[in-house]
Amino acid sequence: MKLTQYTDYSLRVLLFLGALDKGELVQIQDVASIYHLSKNHLTKVVHHLGKLDLIETIRGRGGGIRLKQDPEQINIGWVVRQTEEDFHIVECFAHKDNACRISSICLLKGILHEALDAYLNVLDRYTLKDILANKQALQPLLFQG
Repeated sequence: MKLTQYTDYSLRVLLFLGALDKGELVQIQDVASIYHLSKNHLTKVVHHLGKLDLIETIRGRGGGIRLKQDPEQINIGWVVRQTEEDFHIVECFAHKDNACRISSICLLKGILHEALDAYLNVLDRYTLKDILANKQALQPLLFQG
């Protein structure tokens, strides 16, 4: 299974903000520059993360973005579920556009559902804090250069 760019960028923003000192503000452009991403695309991601109450956006002079929740409160599985459009890893997972002739009796579909559930269950075991366990090694890569 492959995550969308949107989810990838969402996780990168959370990781970046989690690596900052608590309460520190940063500009979206700074995050975009470090990861070599489009500021416009990242702005959409940041807006969505704000609506999910994961980050705080402060407007105006001296504004920026920062984590709103503590890293141990941000579950990776939940974030992935909120940022992925769907989990239709095969055609038969989409009821509307499913044209597969054998879908009604296919045993593979059940196995793939089980695999998807296992995938998400692993992500559910981790928080942003877990991903930041190497914060001291991350900081020089994110903030210096």
